[in-house]
Amino acid sequence: KIIAEEGESRSSLGRDRYLQRVDRFMEETRGVILGQFRRLGASADWGRTRFTMDEVSSRAVRTAFATLYERGLAYRTEALVNWCPGCKTSVSDLESIAVEESGQIWEIRYPLEGGAPGEGIVVATTRPETLLGDSAVAVHPDDPRYAQLIGKRVIIPFVDRPVPILGDDFVDQAFGTGAVKVTPAHDPNDREVGLRHNLPAPTILDEAAHIVADAPKPFAGMERFAARKAIVAALDALGLLVSVKPHTANPARCQRSSDILEPRLRTQWFIRAKPLAEKALAATRSGKTRIVPAHFEKTWEHWLTEIRDWNVSRQLWWGHRIPAWYCADGHITVSAAVEGPSGCSECGALAESLVQESDIFDTWFSSGLWPFSTLGWPDQTSDLKRYYPSQVMETGHDILFFWVARMMMLGAELMGEPPFETIYLHGMVRDPEGQKMSKTKGNVVDPLSLIDEIGADALRFALVSGTSAGADQRLSPEKLENARNFMNKLWNAARYVLGARPPEVTGERPDAATAQEAAGEFGAWFASRISTAVEDVDRNLTGYGFSEAAQRIYDAIWAEYCDQAIELAKVTLADETRPAEERAAVWWTLVDGLDALLRLLHPIAPFITEGIWEALPHREGEGGLLATAAWPERHAPAAKGGRSSIDQWLDLVREVRAARTTAKLPAGAWVPLTVAAPAELAASGERLRAAIERLARVKPLTIAASLPDGEEGLLVVSNALTGRLMPPQADAATIGADRARRDRDLAAARTQLAAAEARLADPSFTGKAPPAVVAGAERRVAELRDEITRLERGS
Repeated sequence: KIIAEEGESRSSLGRDRYLQRVDRFMEETRGVILGQFRRLGASADWGRTRFTMDEVSSRAVRTAFATLYERGLAYRTEALVNWCPGCKTSVSDLESIAVEESGQIWEIRYPLEGGAPGEGIVVATTRPETLLGDSAVAVHPDDPRYAQLIGKRVIIPFVDRPVPILGDDFVDQAFGTGAVKVTPAHDPNDREVGLRHNLPAPTILDEAAHIVADAPKPFAGMERFAARKAIVAALDALGLLVSVKPHTANPARCQRSSDILEPRLRTQWFIRAKPLAEKALAATRSGKTRIVPAHFEKTWEHWLTEIRDWNVSRQLWWGHRIPAWYCADGHITVSAAVEGPSGCSECGALAESLVQESDIFDTWFSSGLWPFSTLGWPDQTSDLKRYYPSQVMETGHDILFFWVARMMMLGAELMGEPPFETIYLHGMVRDPEGQKMSKTKGNVVDPLSLIDEIGADALRFALVSGTSAGADQRLSPEKLENARNFMNKLWNAARYVLGARPPEVTGERPDAATAQEAAGEFGAWFASRISTAVEDVDRNLTGYGFSEAAQRIYDAIWAEYCDQAIELAKVTLADETRPAEERAAVWWTLVDGLDALLRLLHPIAPFITEGIWEALPHREGEGGLLATAAWPERHAPAAKGGRSSIDQWLDLVREVRAARTTAKLPAGAWVPLTVAAPAELAASGERLRAAIERLARVKPLTIAASLPDGEEGLLVVSNALTGRLMPPQADAATIGADRARRDRDLAAARTQLAAAEARLADPSFTGKAPPAVVAGAERRVAELRDEITRLERGS
């Protein structure tokens, strides 16, 4: 497109000038591409940028091919290849995309040689334009309709060429008429038939998919589909067209140009894929390399088991030129030397008389060497020794075979071991309707425009969250907006915390354990929450549950930090009658929590977390970049004896909110709440009173040993706490809705109790589980029984 706008074409430029123009384009765009990666927040060692056409890569490509050739794994032969008339090159099977389309099937009578007028055999074909290259007609040897015709000959229309009628098992008797034309140079099955029966294979379509110049007039030079129409019309005029029927076809199209591919005979270079595939399969079968998600292993097995030899020749100019040279006698010399061979390896012809192969390699050949060519191979560099094999290869499932399989095959063959321990496959990003993004459809989402609109962090979070390994995802406006709101929530929370620093907070930041201990009940509770979040995120990341990790971080920041910890801390920070040491400790605990959460979120949202991190007060030796800071550790012990008092009050808040929603109480309305609480929880509730009132939107909050008798209201039961909401002017519908909710809660509690009691009654559990686990199960049974009693009594 670019050279066309400059008034040139590939042919007008010639190979050398074309390559110079591509080099210039590459230099102009390389910085742009790297800049886009940086805007997306890619964390890379930019001092190690590599280019697939640099000299190190070129040397690796030459060495790899020469090694494969020496081992008998690379060879040159004439074969039927997928030819793209638009790109003017052969393409691999993987680049051939079958597309179901409505077409037609033509039935044509081929006159019998020496037969009477109208006598002959009717063939069925979906490609009448290729009849000019027919070498035979094939029928199934067991088909009684044609048994007497096998061995006779028919005349191919227009070329007047007599060809045999032969029997071959590949013919499907139920397809069409049960007789098919055989065109060995333009169909894979026909090619196999031609080889079995030693048939000639005339080529009748040129590189542009036009009828060849020496074909009969008026078809010579016609474009293939124009020739189809002309040939069908001419057959009809001769009375040889028997019928035309609708037919569903699956023509193979070029992945790059969408042109319908043509099977074409060419002399090409191939890699023997079976021996390489066996080594790649051995790696996944033994568990040395695993694929995530595991369901792709079945596809992997099928493809590598059924793999055919890899055509690596491409009739293009931009790429690694195949390092093979030919002498006048047709001998082949392969050399890894940059200057080429010193002469013919067979006859000794001088180097200057040799002609290098004009084809280049399939781009996936050089890409398949990437895990070790980037580390300096074939030299045994320190980087190669340190980084090969690597631990994780992450890429899209759509190039599992284009790229990953090539890397596995070539790595196992040339390096002696597979290049990866784990292959993680992500899905494709689709539009809100689930459609593949396409410029033609106009549904492509520009990530750079989204960055301008919502920021790179929000985009990254939206892409990571809400999806699973290998699964495609829909990038909807709602998902993007939710991610942006999350970033805003974090930013505002950080602004509040930094702005709420008590004036008595001076000096260096204390260690986390000291601050948490001084913060009392709040410090212990929040340390446990952060520690649990770290443990959950670690577990998710270890299992490649990136979406689950993102959701856990989201919950930890939004619900636990912003909606709970900050609200609870506000009570202390706003109360100037509290001891200065306690207020300072509570604030430092908030800072420690924010610090840990920023570390957890940083791999997903690097920019906002780095910005907030810079504003935090740091301990000595902890400055610098968040990107290089240590990962948070789980260090807080789990609460003994069940859930902490703060957790139990927060559980009650959630139940109160649920009851308000069920009763359809106005969100902003203040509703009286009376809570019956054991003495220890009552004391904790008094300390948290202001936060509970604000979080549950209740006022006044009365905490007592028991609920008053005879009052109507909305009953709320949570752990050891029982509450009654007293909405003003509660009508019968409100009370009825609450009773329905209470019945549901009672049914759920009874179901849970039955399961818990059955577990305790199982000797295999009580006899094998650790005593602490059994004790916890016993406590849970007691809690459920108490909860059921309170729900049944309504008090």
